[in-house]
Amino acid sequence: MPRPDVITGADMLTETAYAKINLALHVRGRRADGYHSLESLFVFAADGDLLRAEPAQKLSLTIEGPFAHGLESGADNLVLRAANALRERAGIANGARLVLDKRLPVASGIGGGSADAAATLRVLVHLWALSIEEVDLIDIALSLGSDVPACLGSRTQWVGGRGEQLRDMQLEGLGRMPMLLVNPRIPLSTGPVFARWDGVDRGPLEPSDLAALIEQGRNDLEPAAIMLAPVIADVLAELRAQPGAQLVRMSGSGATCFALFADKAARDRARAAIAAAQPAWWTMATEISER
Repeated sequence: MPRPDVITGADMLTETAYAKINLALHVRGRRADGYHSLESLFVFAADGDLLRAEPAQKLSLTIEGPFAHGLESGADNLVLRAANALRERAGIANGARLVLDKRLPVASGIGGGSADAAATLRVLVHLWALSIEEVDLIDIALSLGSDVPACLGSRTQWVGGRGEQLRDMQLEGLGRMPMLLVNPRIPLSTGPVFARWDGVDRGPLEPSDLAALIEQGRNDLEPAAIMLAPVIADVLAELRAQPGAQLVRMSGSGATCFALFADKAARDRARAAIAAAQPAWWTMATEISER
């Protein structure tokens, strides 16, 4: 069972749904089942959405926060899908009142929905006092989405296949590295981006250290995403122009891009500069989490 960071207060539990960042994303091929074979290095920010849970007769979900607008809280929401899948697997009828504080942009390539689903599984295992022997969280997670298994642990991992191959990784110098996320507030659905991937296998992802990750890593979906949302190229250019930016890429299928910095001061100066130049863009100053 991945170690959750559950905060307890009376009967209320609070769990962070940590933002997922693809430091590299290599697309190796299309699979017969309609998915793609991927190799990626996932890290997680120290920040993300917040999920609160408390006992209740029935399952319910309320969505609030800066990115709540337009999100449906019905049965198709990944939070409720995760809760219902866990309840069915455990053979229980427990309810819960769930409140999602949506702080991350929607459809933005940083695993917001997947992280929310994983946080739901973590917090409800505690709320419902389930033993790990009763449920297979990884199997439930994979049924909800390719990124959900990695989001369960929310730690640095090499991820392969369609998300079911997980291997913990430690790259020297990567831990707690300051990171700036920038999104132009344009939602970008995963399916259309993958549909425009050019089909070229450019080789495996084998990061030995941070320098190799910077030199040899890539995001194979960047060109496809830029075709759909040309502003992504502007975001990348803004980040690359910032002093101290060591690694700049798009995360996942976009449109969020990131930059890693050697120190927080450089990151914060970059955030201030980009916010001044592009006040409509969303930015988040954070760091790579160590869990």
